[in-house]
Amino acid sequence: MNGPDLATTYLGLPLSSPLVVGAAAPLSADPDLIPRLAEQGAAAVVLHSLFLEQIEHDWQEWEHHQQHGSESFAESLSFVPPNAPTHLGIAGYLQEIESARRRVDIPIIASLNGNAGGHWAGTVRAIEQAGAQAIELNLYAVPTDAERSGGELEEEQLAIVSTVCTATRLPVAVKLSPSYTNLAHFARRLHQAGARGLVLFNRFFQPDIDIEALEHVSNVLLSSAADLRPPLRWIALLEGQVPLDFAASGGVAHGTDVVRLLMVGASVTMVVSDLLRHGPGQLRQLETELTGWLEQHNYASVQDLRGCMSQRRCPDPAAFERAQYVRAISTSPAGSALGTHL
Repeated sequence: MNGPDLATTYLGLPLSSPLVVGAAAPLSADPDLIPRLAEQGAAAVVLHSLFLEQIEHDWQEWEHHQQHGSESFAESLSFVPPNAPTHLGIAGYLQEIESARRRVDIPIIASLNGNAGGHWAGTVRAIEQAGAQAIELNLYAVPTDAERSGGELEEEQLAIVSTVCTATRLPVAVKLSPSYTNLAHFARRLHQAGARGLVLFNRFFQPDIDIEALEHVSNVLLSSAADLRPPLRWIALLEGQVPLDFAASGGVAHGTDVVRLLMVGASVTMVVSDLLRHGPGQLRQLETELTGWLEQHNYASVQDLRGCMSQRRCPDPAAFERAQYVRAISTSPAGSALGTHL
């Protein structure tokens, strides 16, 4: 007897399951690790990010070598002349895409990271020709200019999305932080700009301070169970409001986490921290747990499960969320304890 059907679609790509390896250099920068991830059940892999800073630093030199390579052809954007510097971010990234496509049958999704204008169009065309099957555009930004409004910053981001989507035939998903005044409105405008999906959410890098050396230090923390709640909430709110595919990112460590996110409307779940903790074999464990839950609860497929707990049929999602908030504060042990001290 066959088990539940785990197949799903994301950005128009048919996937064997909702388990997608998210963008992280330790997981996708090693060409030998991507085949292992595929063998263990990854339905797709998002490559580590190519940053706008790398693109702008390398672009002029990249163009020079593309035009003057002794054996290059104009249409061969992945050709690297023998005298080209090995640090070229674009050239190296295109080689990684081509290598991954040769070695695995699952979709390879390129990742771009930036929040300003630049050589986006030429870069995404090169990525498309190298063989990527989709693009994840990470609009990571920490606004610090007190003179600029949130509206101005959103317009800049929408312009980037429009430029990228116009320049390529590949489907584009936009990875966002939760820090928008009206995320639902911005999601709708992203769709109008050409986006096919949203990845929720990016986690801001939070630096620490070495109090002895008096310097800022990197302190990248792996996600925890608490990081599951923001995408859970917002996918539930957005599913049905905007015609986008949703990828949940952050806190996925168990098959039941995948179940929760599918229930609110996610098409796929990004897995990163759990793989960094336990290795590629954890994908098989997540798949086993997901399959077991579906069998136990008589679901024939993940599509039967998807969206059953979203708020698409709620006439007033904001009021519903407010009611949940009031109930949580008034009935939780923490809320009750707080009330006795006020």
